[in-house]
Amino acid sequence: MDRLTTLIDRFRMRVVLAARGAGNLCVMQPEAGRQILVFIPEGWVEDTGAEGVGLALRVDWDGAHNPLVAALPQRVEVDLAEAPALASVLALLRQEREAHRCGAQSVVSSLGQVLMVRLLRHLIEAGTAAPGLLAGLADPRLARAIVAMHDAPGRSWTTSDLAQEAGLSLSRFSELFSAQMNETPMGYLRRWRLTLARQDLIRGDRVEAVARRYAYDSPEGFARAFRKFYGVAPVSLRQSTAA
Repeated sequence: MDRLTTLIDRFRMRVVLAARGAGNLCVMQPEAGRQILVFIPEGWVEDTGAEGVGLALRVDWDGAHNPLVAALPQRVEVDLAEAPALASVLALLRQEREAHRCGAQSVVSSLGQVLMVRLLRHLIEAGTAAPGLLAGLADPRLARAIVAMHDAPGRSWTTSDLAQEAGLSLSRFSELFSAQMNETPMGYLRRWRLTLARQDLIRGDRVEAVARRYAYDSPEGFARAFRKFYGVAPVSLRQSTAA
């Protein structure tokens, strides 16, 4: 079971080197011999002068429209002494930044994406007390159901189907999912479908095709759900993007 690949594939990630105070993924050096990786999904890591910035990157990963980014805390901090997999990627990034060789930005971008994936792995494996997608993916039982929704959003899922994927009774699955994800299984499925539908409409797909793709009974029902969620009609979004 791969908890991240579908999410990574559906949302374009861009990573570039940033100036001090302009990055949102940075290595901080609060004291000699200690390094902390800091990630602020929506914002930047301020260079206050009290902490040295060893490396600064800017990560753009579709912001609030990416459910994984939206589920992250406002500020993520990882002590690199406790995360050797992250430290090894950062060592390569530093080497590439300092070498000033041709193609460096492409290498930095690729390594930055690897760093983000390893950071997410670390957070999932460490677990989290905050309800949300990370907490759901951290539970192997719920993760099976969540990955099933991610991989097959157009299937006519029922809560009973998803409970079966998780290997839990219907009542236990519903209770655990709501506690860990802070929403119902069907609520999350609707939100995931509409997130993907928005991407497809921006790409230029027709409303009728998108409605069918994500198991809506009719284009009209899809349009109502989309307008309620995003505050704009799907045909208007498609037309404005095309224009």
